[in-house]
Amino acid sequence: MKGKFLMAIDAGTGSVRVIIFDTTGQEVCVSQAEWTHHEDKRYPGSMDFDINRNISIITDLIKETIDKSKIDPRDILAISTTSMREAIVLYDDKGKEIWACANVDSRSNDEVANLYSQSDSLESEIYKLSGQTFSLGAIPRILWVKNNLPDTYEKIKYVTMLNDWITYRLTDIISVEPSNGCTTGLFDLKSRLWDPSIAQKVNLRNDIFPIVYESGTVIGNVTNEMATLTGLNPQTIVVAGGGDAQLGCIGVGVIKEGDAAIFGGSFWQYEYTTNHVEIDDECRVRINCHAAPNTWQYEAIAFFPGLVMRWFRDSFCELEKDIQDKTGESIYIQMEKRAQNVPAGSFGLLCTFSDQMNYKTWKHAAPGFINFKLDSHKYNKASFYRSIMENAAFVTKGNIELVNAITNTSPELIIFAGGASKSELWCQIVSDVLNTPIKVPVVKESTALGAAICAGVGAKIYEDFNDAIAKVIHFERTYLPNQENREVYDELYSKWKGIYKHQLELADSGLTEHMWIAPGIK
Repeated sequence: MKGKFLMAIDAGTGSVRVIIFDTTGQEVCVSQAEWTHHEDKRYPGSMDFDINRNISIITDLIKETIDKSKIDPRDILAISTTSMREAIVLYDDKGKEIWACANVDSRSNDEVANLYSQSDSLESEIYKLSGQTFSLGAIPRILWVKNNLPDTYEKIKYVTMLNDWITYRLTDIISVEPSNGCTTGLFDLKSRLWDPSIAQKVNLRNDIFPIVYESGTVIGNVTNEMATLTGLNPQTIVVAGGGDAQLGCIGVGVIKEGDAAIFGGSFWQYEYTTNHVEIDDECRVRINCHAAPNTWQYEAIAFFPGLVMRWFRDSFCELEKDIQDKTGESIYIQMEKRAQNVPAGSFGLLCTFSDQMNYKTWKHAAPGFINFKLDSHKYNKASFYRSIMENAAFVTKGNIELVNAITNTSPELIIFAGGASKSELWCQIVSDVLNTPIKVPVVKESTALGAAICAGVGAKIYEDFNDAIAKVIHFERTYLPNQENREVYDELYSKWKGIYKHQLELADSGLTEHMWIAPGIK
């Protein structure tokens, strides 16, 4: 195949992909493999990242993608990387990886509890510098290493994020970029650099921080060793990428003041872009560096909407699975057709899964469905399915209201991307609940495209991120809110908030079990 190309390596929680794009943003070839992060039975809640196994998967995928595409490796101008956030890798002074964990690692309950016992104000102090709390950051995890693996802790020379580790393996250069690096909780948010004073506050070493390069910066060339393993050309440059949500925003063009996006996957993220930072005194939402320079994002996360939908599919859709096997029509398409015939509000049926974000005291009630009657004509598989969609939209509405209260603004339009945006019904529900136009991009899996854009900026295919966005990002449809549905949803949303409050009280009292609760929270 003739032309010039860009490669993106996208390392998610459950799988990793290698994608080749042309310089107009069109996907040319993709290879994907699932990977698993195993618990060390000695340490409950642990989720180790297997460095050796997973680099082998990545190198095999690169080789497979080049072979399938029939592209001359010399025509791959640049590579960039993106990954799940919060996953960290520790290195010794020889560059050898000595410890790594996935983003879902939750072994550090005791460390969080100890941090809380040191000072009631410590977390707030760190949040006002970093935009992060203890619930997702690297601080408790590195403290866990200090407390449980002291020999390993003493050997630490550097800490990086997972996307930076892939870049390191390609180039032999250890570095960090701000969009994912800031999620450690060890960055000064405004300067976009490591803040050693934060490490000192929590009794961590303050000398383990590598150089910081902004996204889109050339890091180096592919090493000869990696070229031999993968078939890549050693003249191909490797460019700093970023965290998955931030590069997803690059991939849908959300980089200017007031731009907003929702990414609907296993988790749903709401991202609001700003060129200045106002810290939330109540520490309710996350604040991150954007991958675009001198830009930041308020982020509010809904837990598990995509995973809840998958659970419903696997638990209750045996008949639809049989039809899918016979006809090829997916379970989701079958269920969507049926759910479209259920009126807005699902006859008053509500479900409790994720709550709106409270970053400092983050927990979710026991999952459940409530307010249905024994009437199979109204309350059946289709109405339960639709109520799951509506719940995701209600959580997102709550999250947007939190961010609006901090910024004193409200987006006039929101970009909706990710797997959920493939559903026309879900897009319309989100628009109706939010009472906001929803715009859906042609490329819905935008994270990898964002990485390809970073690669192209580094290779000078594009002048900058704005130039790239103008050339490669296109939209296929805009959904406008249905005012009749909006009125139904306004009333139901108010009920949902009240019900969720009581459901959370049940979990807090021990009568039910929390769906999820942050480490160290009671």
